[in-house]
Amino acid sequence: MVVDDKKWIRRFHPADEAPVRLACLPHAGGAASYFFPVSKALSPSVEVLAVQYPGRQDRRADPCIENLAELADRTAEALAPATDRPLALFGHSMGATLAYEVALRLEERGTTPVALFVSGRRAPSRHREETVHERTDEGLVEELRRLSGTDAQMLDDPDILELVLPALRADYRAIETHRARPGLRVGCPVHALTGDADPRATPDEVQDWQHHTTGAFTISVFPGGHFYLNDHQQEIAKIISSALVYGAPLGSV
Repeated sequence: MVVDDKKWIRRFHPADEAPVRLACLPHAGGAASYFFPVSKALSPSVEVLAVQYPGRQDRRADPCIENLAELADRTAEALAPATDRPLALFGHSMGATLAYEVALRLEERGTTPVALFVSGRRAPSRHREETVHERTDEGLVEELRRLSGTDAQMLDDPDILELVLPALRADYRAIETHRARPGLRVGCPVHALTGDADPRATPDEVQDWQHHTTGAFTISVFPGGHFYLNDHQQEIAKIISSALVYGAPLGSV
């Protein structure tokens, strides 16, 4: 499998001298641009690589991937050239599960990430039967409203919805039909982050990420719902920077 990493990776703030890289994987329906503020906050100490899934923004003409394992395969392939420096992974929601799967694949290649940050997502072992991907377009929009992560004006614009709903549905199908391979653990430290009122992931469900690593585990719980991180970007950037740049224990600020 040959993957064009230039199609998959966005470097909003190139940092050739940064000692570590952080690959950021978006939520369902999300795009690389979501992580522009994180990239700006961490540069130049950490070079952020924002992953752009096919089927959205400048990759709208590329077919969406509806299978999370395949998406993980291609993402790991795209990130492989970036492992010439220490690499950490950060994923939000669907991106958290994907980051975990990518970490497993990188380890199979002989590269263990220096850290895995999983945000707004329950542990792979805490499965829920969900069928959002089977809903009508109106049902998908209703879910977006419930999670409060999308500008309400966008949700009322039929032209914008026509652009974003295919990728959103494909992403929901990928994450909702995915089943984690039992018994596997990553070797890197895992830090889980979540909102205390997230309808998609309770703190108890997020806590169980501790069973998916042989390394250290910490958890940070913030006030907020599924997109709690929109209101806590500075604190999250500080946690990441403290761990990756200064070697502080995960969760230290």
